[in-house]
Amino acid sequence: MENFMNGSIVESLENKTIFITGSTGFLAKIFVEKLLRVQPKLKHLFLLLRAPDPESALQRFHTEVTSKELFRVLRSTHGAKFNTFISEKVTVIAGDIALKNFGLGEDSDLLNKLFKDVDIVASFAATTKFIERYDVALEVNTLGAKNVLDFSKKCSKLEMLVHVSTAYVCGEESGVISEKPFLIGKTLNQTSEILDIEAELKHMRNRLEELEALQVSKSEETEAMENFGLERSRAFGWPNTYVFTKAMGEMLIGKYGGNLPIVIIRPTIITGTYKEPFPGWIEGARTIDTFLVAGAKGKLPCFLGNAESMLDVVPGDMVANAVIVAMVVNANHQSSDPFIYQVCSSQTSPLSAIKLRDYSHSYLLKNPLIGKDGNPVNVVMPICLPTMDSFRRYIYVKYRLPLKVLELVNIALCQYFKNTCQVMNRKINRVMHLVEVHEPYIFFKGKFDDLNTERLRMAIRANETDTKLFYFDPKSLDWDDYFVNIHIPGLVKFVIR
Repeated sequence: MENFMNGSIVESLENKTIFITGSTGFLAKIFVEKLLRVQPKLKHLFLLLRAPDPESALQRFHTEVTSKELFRVLRSTHGAKFNTFISEKVTVIAGDIALKNFGLGEDSDLLNKLFKDVDIVASFAATTKFIERYDVALEVNTLGAKNVLDFSKKCSKLEMLVHVSTAYVCGEESGVISEKPFLIGKTLNQTSEILDIEAELKHMRNRLEELEALQVSKSEETEAMENFGLERSRAFGWPNTYVFTKAMGEMLIGKYGGNLPIVIIRPTIITGTYKEPFPGWIEGARTIDTFLVAGAKGKLPCFLGNAESMLDVVPGDMVANAVIVAMVVNANHQSSDPFIYQVCSSQTSPLSAIKLRDYSHSYLLKNPLIGKDGNPVNVVMPICLPTMDSFRRYIYVKYRLPLKVLELVNIALCQYFKNTCQVMNRKINRVMHLVEVHEPYIFFKGKFDDLNTERLRMAIRANETDTKLFYFDPKSLDWDDYFVNIHIPGLVKFVIR
């Protein structure tokens, strides 16, 4: 805090060297762009990218980061000197957080330079698939967190390690969810089985060996490892592999962090940018956007949710701002536990899930998409289904029952409709899978406490410039305006096109 009080956030970033993992991800890109735009006097950014060699890493950086529309403001600011500016300020490193020292070797010149120069480590790298191969999720989300921590401990000038997690490490907890660190071995249910991370790694390796002995195909191995991840997650009370392995990553940081200055950021559902570098930028259909995109294409006849269902949503630029403020305000702090910040909206600016249906329908009535046939896509108000039971009944009556009839006809006609039956069955199973994966979040009963995050906002409130430049107060959001005029148009432009 003392470091921050001597100047503004922007001034505190001057001449800093920052090491960033996961910089091809949605949130990390926003973070990188903001740093370069507001503080061109940053000393240097080192970006770790997963790639086989430096040339491939650099190509991936240009393709997946600086060439994106997100960088158009920065590109416009620097004009013809943009590429020179980037090359002077950014070094791309080919590596992998799943490996010790990121695979850079034990005593390489590059590694020693990083240990000597890096002031701040910001780790965004993660696999965010809810249902991921257990080996992949453990290596990236759990062991990766420990590898970044071990690297940070060797940085002689380290002021801060920022680890980006997710608020949903809480599982399906209800009530007010506090900003507290996870204790090693903590489970979310009353299972008699002890959560031992080393044992989980052994279980994972044993399962891989079993599959190898069975000589299964790569696709069969992937499916088996995805199912194994779900099985292990649910055994301890987590709904999916993503949040389970992220929780274990937090546990390792808490256990082995010592007195290292560490901040853990737990964002909720991250959506398109609110203001910067311009409103509405988004990349890919993210969680709730899957349903919004389906509605825009006229493929959402029903909507799952009720008036009591609340969504916790935060625009990406607000989350990036919170990360920057947290790492500056807490620089060089000494604590036996990491500082936890839940970047969320459910306490101060709750959003009813049912409003998503209304926002989507309202926007698309006025701005329908044009289909492949050149005609506007017909948009209907989806039927609201308030429970999972009502959704299953709807699917059975509208889709499964007709499929059963068609299957009987198919038998009578010597498999004439075999392909049609298979396609219908795949589509039904795909929809059921999608909804069941998202069920814990559609009917989430918790509200995230953000007292620490509010203190963070108060820390910069005296500086009007910082407050405007690094806004992350959800109370400033008008959900009606944000979704209808910013987020959904951004989805149409950058995702649906």
